[in-house]
Amino acid sequence: MFDFIKRAQLTRKGLSCGKTRRKHLQGEFLETLRCNPMVGLGLFVSAFIGITVLLKILGANLPGATGASFIFTAAVFLPAAVHWYLSLPADVRPNGHVVLVFCAVVLHLAAVGVVLSYGHHRSWPPSYTLLLAPHALGPVILCMLAGRRISLFGAVYATLLGSCLVPPDTILPYIATGLSVGFVGVYVTQRIRRRSRLLTSGLYIGAAASVFMVLFSQTSVALNSDHQALLFLSPLLSGILTAMLAGALLPALESLFQMTTTISWLELGDLNHPLMKRLSIEAPGTYHHSLVVANLAEAAAESISANASMCRVCAYFHDIGKLTKPEYFIENMDPDDNPHDDLTARMSALVLIAHVKDGVDIAIKHGLNSRIIDVIEQHHGNSLVYFFYRRALDQKKEILRLVEEDKAREDDVPEVTEDGFRYPGPRPQFKEAAIISLADAVESASRTLAKPSLTRVEQLVEEIVRNRILDHQLDECDLTLAELGDIKASFVKTLMSMLHSRIHYPKAPREETPSEVARKHAKDSREPKDPEGSGTSTKPQPTKVNHAA
Repeated sequence: MFDFIKRAQLTRKGLSCGKTRRKHLQGEFLETLRCNPMVGLGLFVSAFIGITVLLKILGANLPGATGASFIFTAAVFLPAAVHWYLSLPADVRPNGHVVLVFCAVVLHLAAVGVVLSYGHHRSWPPSYTLLLAPHALGPVILCMLAGRRISLFGAVYATLLGSCLVPPDTILPYIATGLSVGFVGVYVTQRIRRRSRLLTSGLYIGAAASVFMVLFSQTSVALNSDHQALLFLSPLLSGILTAMLAGALLPALESLFQMTTTISWLELGDLNHPLMKRLSIEAPGTYHHSLVVANLAEAAAESISANASMCRVCAYFHDIGKLTKPEYFIENMDPDDNPHDDLTARMSALVLIAHVKDGVDIAIKHGLNSRIIDVIEQHHGNSLVYFFYRRALDQKKEILRLVEEDKAREDDVPEVTEDGFRYPGPRPQFKEAAIISLADAVESASRTLAKPSLTRVEQLVEEIVRNRILDHQLDECDLTLAELGDIKASFVKTLMSMLHSRIHYPKAPREETPSEVARKHAKDSREPKDPEGSGTSTKPQPTKVNHAA
């Protein structure tokens, strides 16, 4: 609370520059809001009241609608809350997702109400109008922002709540159409990697609605109309408009809820980012290291169904803190000039450890995604800088020997503890951070293999993962042992593809130049030949002496 006073005192003594380091920390209050079940229960109650009021307003503009009541809405919200807390894993249902789900449901119900009201004013049959409702709007938004499980949850309960906006005789067709089209929307958008694919998803959603148009015998409505083609295509057009509306709302929802879709991750992975350009010029070794770590992490994430796009992008930026002092890291170091030769082991360790905090500073300054900043903080956990720790122990041992020989004083003996050679942490808190942490260590260690083979690579990966487990670096993330096995297998496969050997091709015979050919012919013409054509030279041979005689 009074850190500014201490900082001012240190500044007066010349021991501080007076500036504060940027911090990326979530306070206890925010963490309570994010995870506390009582807060989540309060959000459910608030959503219950708000959606009930919304349904009453929408139902008032729809003559013939069933209408919403507190009893009906409560009958839907009660199983929804039980489903949320008992069926969904804890990692996919933070309280922020509760707000997101019910915001998407509100948007979904509002859009459905507008379409049904428009159909009523145009005197369309209610059973035909329900085919034009944007049944996939909420599920598509939730699928792209929060994943498949949350989107299926939203599709079910948005459809049940929307059923009070239609006449009693169309409730069952509405529920059947809403669930089916919503599930199709989830299926076709769960792996979208480009915004242009949203249009294709809209076509599939519209095709599903068209199928229900045939099943519910609504083609007769189109046949008896003066605009047959338009009415036949209207479910398809509705699906396309639904996907376009979801795409238009996504950027605002991403910003509001601090979430990132796969599409946005791919956009963030542009290597023309100013920081990546700086890294390629000022620290080319670190730049190449980051690209390899990204390949390792992406493949490993895909093997356990984690967020592969997020792993790739975060791996690109995980070492940007090395831009502060790139020459102190081995991948950028001049072999003939090692700056650590002039530093103590403790100071060298501090320089290496500082790249984490420097990376957070740079990331915050450039407004990088919060997940990227989390990975920068966590990719070393609180692991030990072992090389310089061992060097410090050796230096201490040497000074103790000099003290015994009366060549040094006891005051010169340094105090060496592990805490002074450990990164500040925190340890990896989620799967993607743990994967990048392991990939970072594996890639660095793989450079030490003189003759990489499958057995050596497997032993290396196994040793690194085992040491991380024994050092408790993976205790705070939700990786299982089965997933670690898949990650190790993926690392081995990727490393073997990168460290493979090449065939040694024999050198091609060099063609003689015209001048060399002419010189050779001239040499051959000057040598005397056997006149009888035997091919032997006429040059006199030395006389052989018969020693036996």
